Amino acid sequence: MKISPLFKLVLAIAAVILCWAYSPVGIHIGLEGYSPGHLALLRFLMASLFMAGMALVLKISLPRWRDLPWLLVLGFFAIALHHVSLNYGQQGLSAGASSVLAQSAPLFSTLIAFFWLKEPVSGWRWGCVAVGLLGAVLVVATDKGLGSIEPRGLLVLLAAFSWGLYFVLQRRFSGRYGVLTTVCYMVWCGTLLLSVYAPGLAQAVVQASWRVNLAVLLLGLFPSALAYLAWAYVLARVEVSRASIAMYLIPPVAMLLAATVLGETLQASVLLGAAVVLGSVMAMPLEGRWRQRRAGRWPSPKTAAQAPAGQER
Repeated sequence: MKISPLFKLVLAIAAVILCWAYSPVGIHIGLEGYSPGHLALLRFLMASLFMAGMALVLKISLPRWRDLPWLLVLGFFAIALHHVSLNYGQQGLSAGASSVLAQSAPLFSTLIAFFWLKEPVSGWRWGCVAVGLLGAVLVVATDKGLGSIEPRGLLVLLAAFSWGLYFVLQRRFSGRYGVLTTVCYMVWCGTLLLSVYAPGLAQAVVQASWRVNLAVLLLGLFPSALAYLAWAYVLARVEVSRASIAMYLIPPVAMLLAATVLGETLQASVLLGAAVVLGSVMAMPLEGRWRQRRAGRWPSPKTAAQAPAGQER
């Protein structure tokens, strides 16, 4: 029986959503036996080995020497800083709340583009950024209750900022390599930078329970490796601006997984904050569509494909 291309595309998108929705749950379990630094390094050691096997099979191109510094920079913000901050931050947040804050990266991308690249930002986008950040503060403040605000939860926002900065940098780097090739070198460079946490890792692996090690193994294979392959498959067939819509399903699925696997119960105020954050992020691109509609034209596929998308976990 021949599987239709549309069905394959739907399966790939579903795989991406499930893999990245599992990430905060896996991190929560992994932190039971590992420090944040050890968890990040072990996760991406596994992902790096998997990516190496895929690179040999698919025969990806070698990077140019002059691009290595850029790849290290991308690896630092997308892998090293992002995941260490995320791991530390999730020590003070529930897995569901963490998945929501991770989706705030486009808000920080807008701020970075304005203050660093001097790109113009409309009043509409400024409003979305302000409302979205207020929603993020609401999530952090009420996740554990107003009486027990955990400052470490703010580090998840640092992780989102790091990912937003990666988006801005990646736009300048895009076009030199394919999506999969870029991801492979980014993961390897990020893993190299995470090697500063290598001391004591072997002992931690031995001491961790099988449940914790299984959770980390799943983190390394699915959110950190297989999800990128599925995402590359999707991007090869669908415009980024359209594919990224599916990424907004990640927090609800993550909350459901956290409730099922970890027994988490989210506060109503956290759900409200989640709606505010996701709503503001989803509203940001609407202004451009309204302008295109008033002008009687729609963006070309090339223009639409330049829009940044969703998240990595």
